[in-house]
Amino acid sequence: MTSTSLRADLAVHGVAVDAPVRRRAGAGPSDDGHVLLGGVGAALPIVPTSKYRVRGGRLLLEGADLGLDVAPVARPRFYDLETADGVPYEKIARLHGRDVLATTVVQTCIRYGEDERCRFCAIEESLRQGSTTAVKTPAQLAEVAAAAVRLDGVTQMLMTTGTSAGRDRGARHLARCVAAVTAAVPGLPVQVQLEPPADLAVLTELRDAGAVSIGIHVESMDDDVRRRWMPGKGSVPMAEYRDAWREAVRVFGRNQVSTYLIVGLGEEPDDLVAGAAELIDMGVYPFVVPYRPIAGTLATEVDRATAPPSWLVAEVSSRVGDLLSAAGMRGADQKAGCAACGACSALSTAGG
Repeated sequence: MTSTSLRADLAVHGVAVDAPVRRRAGAGPSDDGHVLLGGVGAALPIVPTSKYRVRGGRLLLEGADLGLDVAPVARPRFYDLETADGVPYEKIARLHGRDVLATTVVQTCIRYGEDERCRFCAIEESLRQGSTTAVKTPAQLAEVAAAAVRLDGVTQMLMTTGTSAGRDRGARHLARCVAAVTAAVPGLPVQVQLEPPADLAVLTELRDAGAVSIGIHVESMDDDVRRRWMPGKGSVPMAEYRDAWREAVRVFGRNQVSTYLIVGLGEEPDDLVAGAAELIDMGVYPFVVPYRPIAGTLATEVDRATAPPSWLVAEVSSRVGDLLSAAGMRGADQKAGCAACGACSALSTAGG
């Protein structure tokens, strides 16, 4: 079994391994290769110079066998297909972890101007690189989801979106996409992710369309950190996040609502843990992940920001994991989404 400290160290320092399933750029905050670590899905930075290496399917630390099997996730077969009009399926949705299908349904964001852009986010860079399309249609997503389930055993789907200018913040396009996918693949659980909508009634529309869980991501509950790292999103008052979380818990249920909390943005550990405790009291799962430098982001290209020390990631993950365990909330009990997958976080090793 992987310890929290080892899992945190791998998240910070990465591993030298060939991983055919990778996520580059996009709607941050991760940029990783997908492997099975001791049989459990893990999304880790691929770093050729890392002190962690894989040889003979085993994890080595400076040549010493750590007793863990490592197997890269195989390239999925649905990547070999394309739509009738010639769009490769992998430009529409990607495999995350072992069995999660993920997509950004709208690859542009009203907050992507330099004055408002989240400094860890590269949502429009993958579009500029030609590795995705600007808008995924409900029909395209239904087609890809059906193929991913049939060919590669996908068991859940995640849909996120860049923020739109409308009061729904992109929720209604998400709802149309969810409805199409769940009609084409009955029983496939789908999580949606978006900013707090101005009209909270759209949360019920998302559930009625077939979404089973939701992520409303704040990344930090400290206003100074939010203004510095997320000047656009940071202008949304925390009161609006809290209202959205409470309504989402009412609509989707306790532990079916989540939010990212990023370690390494400058908050003290006690403040991070206190924020997580407030979320847990509301029935919201705080998905704790480390900040990771990603090519194409302002934090990497301009700020030269670096990943936090692994001890900090381990400490916060362990303390939040204890809180989640005491509250009876596990990521594995979410029906779909980031916490259900758990590959980007050390929380599952810490009891969460």
